[in-house]
Amino acid sequence: MQSATVQIDPKASQLIGDFFKGRSFTQLGVLVDPNTKRYCYSIVSDILPPHLLMEVAAGEDFKNLDTCQLIWERLTDLNFDRHALLLIIGGGVLGDMGGFCAATYKRGIDFVLVPTTLLAQVDASVGGKLGIDFKHFKNHIGVFKEPVATLISSSFLKTLPERELRSGFAEIIKHCLIADKAMWQIITQKKLLEQNWELLIAHSLKIKQHITDQDPNEKGLRKILNFGHTMGHALETYYLSIGKRIFHGEAVAMGMIMESRIANQKGFLTELELNAIQKYLVGVFGKIGESFDSEIVWNLARQDKKNKSSEVLMAIPKEIGQCSWDVATSRQEVLDALDYYRQL
Repeated sequence: MQSATVQIDPKASQLIGDFFKGRSFTQLGVLVDPNTKRYCYSIVSDILPPHLLMEVAAGEDFKNLDTCQLIWERLTDLNFDRHALLLIIGGGVLGDMGGFCAATYKRGIDFVLVPTTLLAQVDASVGGKLGIDFKHFKNHIGVFKEPVATLISSSFLKTLPERELRSGFAEIIKHCLIADKAMWQIITQKKLLEQNWELLIAHSLKIKQHITDQDPNEKGLRKILNFGHTMGHALETYYLSIGKRIFHGEAVAMGMIMESRIANQKGFLTELELNAIQKYLVGVFGKIGESFDSEIVWNLARQDKKNKSSEVLMAIPKEIGQCSWDVATSRQEVLDALDYYRQL
């Protein structure tokens, strides 16, 4: 599997215009949601080649087979063939789902990602993971398929509310904690709105690309990118099931604190490192939620895709800047970590 071409330019129109020079395809579809249609598509629509606009509802609640069916029906009704191209302008939800639809329509058509949120730019749009939620389980159905290109412009970040920006920052923090202690020390000296986004986007992309190039199908090293996500996905699923949505990055921030606690209990992270991690994350995100049912969250963690047989397997830091994967974690360790978060 080859890595997608990732291009970064603060000028979105220049970036997308340059991509289409000399490109040939039978049809071009542009997939948006109401938010990206209003705030992002409008920035680049004039420089796009002739295209057909497709709009689906926004948000995690619609990242499912019903929405996929609408996209597949639209492609079919418009007689898209296997030489067509789908341009997806949106955050992680739309990129995951739109890419999944493109990768499965007529056994696969080419697609391009234009990630418009910080979360998508530093994480979801790189590495070829595509998928949808199923029965409240996040990304339960999916495939690995790289886009033809990923076109990243920091100009789209100006369209984001602060909560969306904060959510994306969680993945930047994760990349530092698993792979770059020096950058961790730099970002922890600054508040959210003081960060250098151009620098951090490029930094996260470099880390993720380096890891996914070595392990495209997540058989080993790539699993370290799941730090914070075993607990994070379980919590995100739990809150979704009770009708209280939290953002992905918020759930991952909670998950990183809990999984750092587990790393500390296993003798990996020192008490000093654990305290530094939880204090910074709580300082940025606050206490996101503590009214969860621990037994339900544990059972949701048992459904995680990384597990093997009856073992719950996690990626947890050995120290700040290094990470282990496939670490077996017990029910009691998970319950203790949930209690630890509650009591912060």
